[in-house]
Amino acid sequence: MQSQAELRYLLQRIDHKGYPAYKDTRGSYDFGKYVLSIDHVQGDPFAAPSKVSVHVKGNTAKFPAELYQMKCRRTALCDYLLRQFGRELEKVSFKAKGSGKSGLMSVSRPGQEVLERTACQMDEAKGDIILRFEVGFPANGRTVNSRELEKIFFQFVPECVAHSLYFAALDAKQVKRVTDLAEDQQYIREHLKEQGLVAFVADGSVLPRESGVSGRPMKDAVKFKSPESMKVSFDLPHHGAVSGMGIGKGITLIVGGGYHGKSTLLKALELGVYNHIPGDGREYVITDDTAMKIRAEDGRSIKKVDISMFINHLPNGKDTRSFSTEDASGSTSQAANVMEAMEAGTNVFLIDEDTSATNFMIRDELMQRVVNREDEPITPFIDRIRELYTDFGVSTVLVAGSSGSYFHKADCIVQMNQYEPFEITAFAKEEASRFPMPKQAAPEKSTPSFARYIRPDRAFREDARMKLKTMGRDGISINHDTIDVRYVEQLSDTEQLAALAYILKYAESHVFDGRRTLKEAVDVVMKVLDEKGLAVVCESSYLPCGLAMPRRQEIFACVNRYRKIML
Repeated sequence: MQSQAELRYLLQRIDHKGYPAYKDTRGSYDFGKYVLSIDHVQGDPFAAPSKVSVHVKGNTAKFPAELYQMKCRRTALCDYLLRQFGRELEKVSFKAKGSGKSGLMSVSRPGQEVLERTACQMDEAKGDIILRFEVGFPANGRTVNSRELEKIFFQFVPECVAHSLYFAALDAKQVKRVTDLAEDQQYIREHLKEQGLVAFVADGSVLPRESGVSGRPMKDAVKFKSPESMKVSFDLPHHGAVSGMGIGKGITLIVGGGYHGKSTLLKALELGVYNHIPGDGREYVITDDTAMKIRAEDGRSIKKVDISMFINHLPNGKDTRSFSTEDASGSTSQAANVMEAMEAGTNVFLIDEDTSATNFMIRDELMQRVVNREDEPITPFIDRIRELYTDFGVSTVLVAGSSGSYFHKADCIVQMNQYEPFEITAFAKEEASRFPMPKQAAPEKSTPSFARYIRPDRAFREDARMKLKTMGRDGISINHDTIDVRYVEQLSDTEQLAALAYILKYAESHVFDGRRTLKEAVDVVMKVLDEKGLAVVCESSYLPCGLAMPRRQEIFACVNRYRKIML
């Protein structure tokens, strides 16, 4: 490790030289209260910015141990520090001048969800902090402008660190509030099962969002209020008693008129698999963390999935116990999404009628009279929904606005009326009794197979310089092959997609060996990630700053949508 004086001397020595001279700066420099590490230097002022990190020892940062020793608290604290550092960085970005990306200073920009990220990490034993960010090294044309870089490293960065990474510089009450909230959220998540619940929505929650492209809460929105018949309470470690609507295991139906809040409630439940920041409005909207949004996905690829639970006896004779296609229909894609979610260990399906294939969800009485059941290869979801719960332990939360047939199947029915929920199970059941379901033989019990063995793709082993790229929230590109994840709706952050690309590359090289099933392979990956973090999947000399941890459900979804996967 070198001193900060040596860095200053080096910068003065290379001033006005060709831009590649910046490569000499790579290394670690002692700035007294922290270490500055230049991990990767861009090759050109117009290229992706250089990667830089700041390392602060725990005995310097001086955060109390109770703030970071629990994983949920540590993740929340790192998220808070990252946001604080980002605010400071915004004040000085581009204050250093030059061509191209000169003077750019950027760091991860978290949304409303609290995720484990590589941008800020903390050691659970000592409280050491690593914060990773990007800097555009200044240039005049394509020559070094190191005097401007001196401003960044000797003025701007020290100010950002001083205002955001030391406990004494922060609002102690706010830091405690953030970490206490994370522990309270985790407490609810861990105690859902013992109350027989799959989700909880606290009274006073604000579910509507500011707009379709903003995750921030809507101002003056109607606050959530639980029906008395569904009200449950939790005695949280820090907040104390909190009450709200408990959604029980089994089949829950959410109904109501258009624009009354059905889909808004479901969307909150979808993202309830993650913790949220204070002020989000959904802090105490907590969902079973295995829950998966299920929808139709026309055109997706399917590889050897057993969809025989829902689809059989296709006219072309295609085997539905090991079904493959490069261009799935709405019904086959939704059937595959159900089975893949079960394979991933999902305990709760979240379904919106609006994004489902109609013929997969229901066949009304008239259609059954006109088209004999023997001539219809699809066993609709309504015929399997009870079996999914009783035989496989998978609950369903379903939003319906047009079909009343699910009234017969539901254990609990909630009507949304102007964003307020009302429990109407008894009334709806009485009305449904006047419209009896057509009598028909129950479908045969299903015993789906999840034994899909995954083989390595030679391309991953032969090309160590594989190009990985994310395309916003829409997909991942691996050597120009796109994995379309637009409809994997619980991916909340583009950094999760970046992590998925690295995870897939790691798994192809180290885990997918042809002897493990897909489930066994993902179990191995999750164990490694849990023990070693995202650093284990990055084989470069430095850890990228823009990765966020996905769930196992999204890892499954990514693998299942990769058209070149070897199953």
